[in-house]
Amino acid sequence: MDVAPSTVSGYLDPTYWEERFSSEEHYEWLKDYSHFRHFLTPLLSPSLSVMELGCGNSRLGEELRQEGVSDITCIDLASAAVERMKRRLSEKSISGIKVLVADMLDLPFQPETFDLVIEKGTMDVLFVDSGDPWNPNPSNVSKVMKMLEGIHKVLKQDGVYISISFGQPHFRRKFFEAPNFTWSVEYDKFGDGFHYFFYILKKGKRSLDYEKNQNISAEMPSINLFHEELEGEDFLFRMVEDL
Repeated sequence: MDVAPSTVSGYLDPTYWEERFSSEEHYEWLKDYSHFRHFLTPLLSPSLSVMELGCGNSRLGEELRQEGVSDITCIDLASAAVERMKRRLSEKSISGIKVLVADMLDLPFQPETFDLVIEKGTMDVLFVDSGDPWNPNPSNVSKVMKMLEGIHKVLKQDGVYISISFGQPHFRRKFFEAPNFTWSVEYDKFGDGFHYFFYILKKGKRSLDYEKNQNISAEMPSINLFHEELEGEDFLFRMVEDL
C-alpha cells in the first residue's frame, strides 16, 4: 500500500502515475491473466490486431503474445510506464508488441484499426471521485463517454471490446448501451467470494430488442467484502467504485 496515493483523487493525477511507474516494476489490477484466460482465449486468434488500453506495468500484453497474437499495441499516458515496458520486452527479446504513449481520451489511430481492444481497470479510474454511482458527476460521465466513443471508432466493424472492471452491470450498462454505440453487451464474472466483471462488447451486434431490455429494473448492488479476495490496492479501489 506504500505506492497508493494519499487520497483516492490522486489516481486522477498523471504526475502520480509517472512517479509510480518510474519505480514500480509490476502490478496487476483486477487479478492476473490466469483468472480470466478462459473467457478471453475463445475470442483470440493469431491474425487479430489488438490494442491494450492503459497498459501501465501489467504483463497482459506479454500473455496475449504467448497466446499467439502477433499484432499488439499497448498504450499508456505515462511515459515512464511505456519506457519500462519497452525495456522489459527488449530484455526478453519479445517481438510483435508496440508500446506507445497515448491518451485514452484522444486515441491517435485511424477508424477501424483494431479487431480487439482490451482494458483492465482503466475505465474504472474515470469513476474515481465521481460522486453517487447511480448518478455520477457530469464531468466524469463526459470522460467515460469520450473514452468509449474512441474505442468504438477504432474498432473494426466486427471488432470486440473487452472491459475487465470492478463496475457492476447496473452501473456500467447505461454507458455501454448508449444509443450511439452498435455493440452488443454481454458479461461474466470471476473471483470466488468477490466478483470482478468481464464485459464483452461486440461491435455491430446490438440486439434489435435493445429498447425492451432497457425496461428491466436494475438490481440493487450488494457489496461483498471478502478482503482476502482482493489484491493490494484493489480493495481501496473497489471501495471508491461502490461507495
